[in-house]
Formats: sequence, C-alpha cells, structure tokens
Amino acid sequence: MAETTKTSPHFKHSFGLLDGTMIVAGSMIGSGIFIVSADITRNVGSAGWLIFVWLITGFMTITAAVSYGELSGMYPKAGGQYIYLKEAYNPLTGFLFGWSFFAVIQTGTIAAVGVAFSKFAGYFFPALELNDQNVLFTIGGFKLHNAQLVSILLIMFLTFVNTRGIESGKWIQRIFTITKLVSLFGLIVFGFFLGAKHDIWQHNWADAWKMHSLALGTGSGGILSSPVLGLAAVGAVAAAMTGSIFSSDAWNNVTFIAGEMKNPKRNIGLSLFLGTLIVSVIYVSANLMYLSVMPLDHIAFAPQDRVAVSAADVIFGHAGTYVIAVMIMISTFGCNNGLILAGARVYYAMAGDGLFFRQAGRLNKNEVPGWALWAQCLVAAILCLSGKYGDLLDMISFVAVFFYALTVIGIFRLRRSQPGLERPYKAFGYPVLPAIYIVLALVFCVALIIQKPTYATWGAVIVLLGIPLYYIALSSKKNK
Repeated sequence: MAETTKTSPHFKHSFGLLDGTMIVAGSMIGSGIFIVSADITRNVGSAGWLIFVWLITGFMTITAAVSYGELSGMYPKAGGQYIYLKEAYNPLTGFLFGWSFFAVIQTGTIAAVGVAFSKFAGYFFPALELNDQNVLFTIGGFKLHNAQLVSILLIMFLTFVNTRGIESGKWIQRIFTITKLVSLFGLIVFGFFLGAKHDIWQHNWADAWKMHSLALGTGSGGILSSPVLGLAAVGAVAAAMTGSIFSSDAWNNVTFIAGEMKNPKRNIGLSLFLGTLIVSVIYVSANLMYLSVMPLDHIAFAPQDRVAVSAADVIFGHAGTYVIAVMIMISTFGCNNGLILAGARVYYAMAGDGLFFRQAGRLNKNEVPGWALWAQCLVAAILCLSGKYGDLLDMISFVAVFFYALTVIGIFRLRRSQPGLERPYKAFGYPVLPAIYIVLALVFCVALIIQKPTYATWGAVIVLLGIPLYYIALSSKKNK
C-alpha cells in the first residue's frame, strides 16, 4: 500500500530581482512626493535647501540600504530587520523593533497611505472629501467619515488578496509600481518641457542658500519670512526631513520577504540598491521640476499642501488636477499592497521565536501568513479610525530612523562578534559610509526631539512599552 504523507505549508521562493526591486520602489512611493515638499519649503524657505533636504535623505536611504545588503546576505530569512537586530544585539532589541513595527511603523504607514488614497479619490467622488457633510455617523466626539471607511475597505481588500497566495500580491506590485514609475517620470518630463519658465527658475535660485522659515501673514495675507541660523538651522532641516524621510521610508520591506526570494543572498542586496537609487533620483528630479514651474511661495503654500496638483495645473491646465489624483490613487494602491504583503512576515518570524501570537507563525493553505495579515489589517484599520494619521507620520519617522541607525550599528558589532560568518555581500564604503549614516540618523533623531518633542516622546513611549510586553511574552512562553 502506498502511504500518502502531508507536508505543512512552507514559503515558496517566488520573488526574483525585478520583484524585489518593485517591492522596494513600490513601498517607498506613496503620496509623500506629491505633498511633503510644501512643509519642507516652509521650514527651510529656499530652493537650495529644499533640494539639499531631498539629497541628504536620498544619501541616507541609499547608504542604509546598501548596508542592509550585508545583513541580508548573512541572514536570508523571513523577518529581515527583526532578525538582524536580534542577532546583532539580543532578542529584546529585536522584539522592540517588531512591537514598534506592529504598533505604529508599518500599520501607521498603511493607515496614512490608505487615507491618502481616499482623499484623492475625493476629486472624482465628492462624498469622500473629509468634511462634516460626509460623516456616516457620530458617536460622542467620534465621527466616521466616508473616506475613512473607504480607506479601511481598501486595506481589507488588499489583505484579502494577499491571503490568497503570493502570486496575486506579486503581480499587483509589479503592475502598479511600473505604472507609477512611468507616470512620475512622465510628469517630470512634461513639467520640464511644457511648464518650466526661465524667470521662475531664476527667481527661485536667486537666493538659494539663505535659510528662512515661511508663514502666511495674518493681516495682509502676504508671506512672512524669518531667518534661521546656527543650531536652529539644524532643527529646521530635521523638521523638514520628517516629510522626506517618511516619503523615502519602507525600503527595508524587501528584507522581510527573504524567505520567499530566489537567491536571497544576492537579490535582496541588489533590490535594495536599485530600488532606493531609482526612487531617490525621481524624488530629486520631481522637486527640481516643481522649482521650474512654480514660485517658491506657491510650493510652500500650495492648497492643502498638494504641490503636485498645483504643478499639474500649470503643466496641463485644469485637467492636471485629475491627472495627479489618478497618479496618487495608483501610487497609494501599489504602495499599500507592498506594505501589507511584506509586513506580515515580521510577525511570522516573531511568532516563530515565541514572542508574538502563536497563530501568526502559521502559514495558511495558500502558503502565506494569513492570520498575521489580518492582525495587521485590524491595527491599521483602528489607526485609520483614530483620525491621528497626520501625527503618526512624525512618530513613524523618529522610531523608524532610530531603528535604522541601531541596525547599521549592528553591522559593526557583527563584524567583531561573528567575523567568520559568510558575507556574500559587504556594506559599500564600510566603515566610512555606514558611520556617516549613523551620525546623520542620530542627529536627526536628537534634532526632532528638540523640534517636535511631543511626537518624538510618544514614539519613544511606544518603543518602551514593548519592554514589559517582551517579559510577558517570555513568561507565557515558559508556561507552555
């Protein structure tokens, strides 16, 4: 008699280099590049410093990404950064990242991107505009807007798609990321060739390196300008970078799917480099295009901070508003798919160590962590309902950069503690470039504590809340 054996579900090696690069680029590009340049310009007040903020963010992002390449080659497992921190330091450090990731970093980003999708869908469906006329119901001080409901439904839909197996999520990522890369490139090219005006460009760059903070005047409605000098300038740059760093975040998502990558020791490092390079070039180019079509004050005070909409109005006329709305909907849809797909793999790895809900460590019949995907969906939905997604962005930037710095420091620790471990790829520019990244990241975190203490403090509180949770998880693990 033939005996039939059943094997438990396991990850498939489904992602190639193109897929990994699309995960990196697609997870990075959401709605930020279309919006955050307004706040950056208000903080620094000049064309030179606006581009500097994007350049330094790009440098930091690419440097961190190629540094992670070394770690990805050493530990090609599902969970990525969680695994790196656990191996470089201890299980508590890894858990604090995983907890923060679940509580605010990944879920908060998913919520913010989902709300951005609904907000720009409001151009076509006025019922989705965030105002008191579009409230489904009110309970006490809580109001549920149509846009919030659509955001939640979007997150639920993409979660459902990703529970059906890796192929659906992979193809969504490919199609939507390629579409938005081509669309952004097209917008930049059309901007330079159809909307650029020499006199505007000259005016914007006339006093390019004189840093000012800008505000709208209360009386005449004119622009108020306050010079920024010394240490205040460092704080202004740090405050400005919260937007650019949020827009450039989530590049590390490809490390979470290492267990499903073909030849992960090679392809994760290459995906990190190619994806971050492509996005950084696009971001800097987009801002140069903004400066070529609009005066600086129009960038700083674009209606509702929608810089790309204002630029598209100049380039394409009134139809430009709808062009950008479609681009942002495509961009945020693809971005959230990548975030949802990758994020659940961190909780899967934590559950395997007995530090998260046991169900999160199981794969469903489609060989994906279904329970973990729905748990992530639930928290993201709650954050959508909170209405505090704007505040979350500052906390996300602080917490994410802190853990990035800690992970890059881990490279130095592992070089000493595990010198014999195979390193098919080594951090580019080691030790100089990783050291520069660490200094810049820590300066950013300290400056943000000074400049925006409320958000940085709440971010730190969320991280520290993980300490008692870790020991509760350990106690529960011992009692089983």
